[in-house]
Parts: sequence; structure tokens; C-alpha cells
Amino acid sequence: MGKRVLLKGNEAAAEAALIAGCTHYFAYPITPQNEISAYMAKRMPKLNRTFLQAESEIAACNMVYGAAATGVRAMTSSSSPGIALKQEAFSYIAGAEVPAVVINMMRGGPGLGNIAGSQGDYNMCVRGGSNGDFHNLVYAPSTVQELADLTLKAFDVAEKYRILALILGDGYLAQMSEPCVLPEPSGERHEKPWALTGAEGRDAQVIKSLRLADGVLEVHNRHLEEKYKAVEAAEVMFENFMCDDADFILVAYGTASRVCKAAVMRLREKGVKAGVFRPITLWPYPYEALSAAAAGKKKVLTVEMSLGQMLLDVQLAVRGEVPVDFLGRPGGGVPMVDEVEERVLSYGR
Repeated sequence: MGKRVLLKGNEAAAEAALIAGCTHYFAYPITPQNEISAYMAKRMPKLNRTFLQAESEIAACNMVYGAAATGVRAMTSSSSPGIALKQEAFSYIAGAEVPAVVINMMRGGPGLGNIAGSQGDYNMCVRGGSNGDFHNLVYAPSTVQELADLTLKAFDVAEKYRILALILGDGYLAQMSEPCVLPEPSGERHEKPWALTGAEGRDAQVIKSLRLADGVLEVHNRHLEEKYKAVEAAEVMFENFMCDDADFILVAYGTASRVCKAAVMRLREKGVKAGVFRPITLWPYPYEALSAAAAGKKKVLTVEMSLGQMLLDVQLAVRGEVPVDFLGRPGGGVPMVDEVEERVLSYGR
């Protein structure tokens, strides 16, 4: 077991990345994730690793692309407006099949918005956000412990599939402090014959996303499609919290799921059987698991710190077999336990 320490979410993510073997981190400041950059700036030189303050969010993510193309474990982090600027590089990384890790501590939007925690980036991150047919693997932690665990896991899975793994947190998770047992290094490594390590003794190779010859890009996209199917088959993660005997299912991720769990405990004390279904991977989304959890229930309530960006996925999972309601607050607002409890009580027993 690793050491149990009190850490802010940002610090836990940074330390987990170091434990995972991140050797190159490219920074650009934006609240509420700045402690990640500050932590890396302090720790990485002592470990003889590379910390670089980039001139922009765009530059930072393209530096990740370039470094990862050589086979090293590379990462950047940002918050919502900065992640929007990184989207072009996300597409290049997907097209070139370079493994990389990016952390997004979401804040309120649109535009520069505010610095409060939000979940308004769901569509941008889960639906791709940039040009072309591709997916990012998206993890949604709800505690500091899970943030650390999933950050370490993200490096391993990104390398396994040559994919971009995105940690989708929010400003509240970034700034809260909780006890955390630092994860042990997994030791998982994958051969990288594709990496640009110099051509001495072998034929030269190229990592690129540009494929102009007739039909070549379609073949490559079919290859990516098969890879994404493999990810969907093997990497879905979710939590089923008291759903088995529930009459009402609350669906939420990240910080909103913590609110829902507290509401469920109150509702249970009043004799109302409710449970929480929490997607941990937002892509691939746990459609089948949610469908099974919702089967035969009276109602599903989707709770988000947004105007309902995950709502479509919940509706797709439920397939019209159970009524779906929505409760959300945008722009840094957080649904309160009382609000969630009252909504469920309004459904009757």
C-alpha cells in the first residue's frame, strides 16, 4: 500500500502522474488547475524530468504530441477555455495514434465564464470536440482518491491503445483536500515499435495524421474504428450505488454524484428507495449497465452541473422504457442535496 496523505485534488493528480512515469509535462496557467503546474514545476526537476512552461495552451498540447511521438509518457492539464484551445492537437494525436494524458478541471462557461466548478465541457470532451472521426477515452473521478487512481490508470490505458486519455474533473474536485493513499506504480508498459527513437539500424518511419492518397484515410479510419470497439468492449467503468432494490435511479458523475449519494441516504431514511448510477468512463459510456440498472424502475433522474449535456446519453441508455427527468445547474452552480431530495420526493412513492 502507498502512503496515506492529505492532498488537494490537483496535487493528487500531479503526484499520481509522476508515479505513473510521466517524464514530460507541458504547462500553461489557468484556474482552477494551477496547482498541477506548480506541483510539477517543483517536483519534476528534482526527478530529472522535463517541465516546460509553454507560450500558450495550443503550444502545450502540441508539445505533448511531439514528446509522446518519441515514446515518452507526456501530459498537459488545463481548464475549460484552455481545453477548447487544445482540441486541434487532440485531433492530431488521435489521427497519429500517439498515447497522451490530459487533465481538464472544468470551470463555468461559455467563454471565460468563471472559475467555479462546472460540468459544461461534457459534449466537448466526450463527443470529440474537433474534426474527424475519433474518440478520447474519458474518465470522470468523483473523489481525490479516485482522481489519483484514474490518473495513473490513464497513462497505462493510453499507452495500451495509443489513444488520448482525458481526466474530466472540475474546480471543486481540483481544490478540495481529502485523505488519499498514493497508488503504487503499475509496472505496465507496452512495446512501442512505432515511436520516433532514431532510424539507426532500421528503416525510417513517420508519425502523422495527414493521409492524402486516395482511400488511405478511409482505411486508417476503419482501423481506428476497430480500436475504439475494443476500448468499448474492455474499458467501461461505472459504479452502482444502492440501485438493485431502488424505485428511483439518480444518474450523475463527478462532484454531482457525491451530492446524489448524500440525497439517497436521506431518502432511504424516509423509506424512499433510491440509488445512484455513476458513470466513471464517460467514453466509452456504460449504456448497457445503465439500461440494466434502470430496468423496471419508476423514474430516472439525471443530475448535472450543466444544462443537461449527459442527458442524451442517459436517454439513449434507457431507450424510452423508463421516464427520465433532469435537474441541473450551470455556470458553477451545484445541485444541493435538498434540491435532489425534494425532486425525488415529488415523484411520490
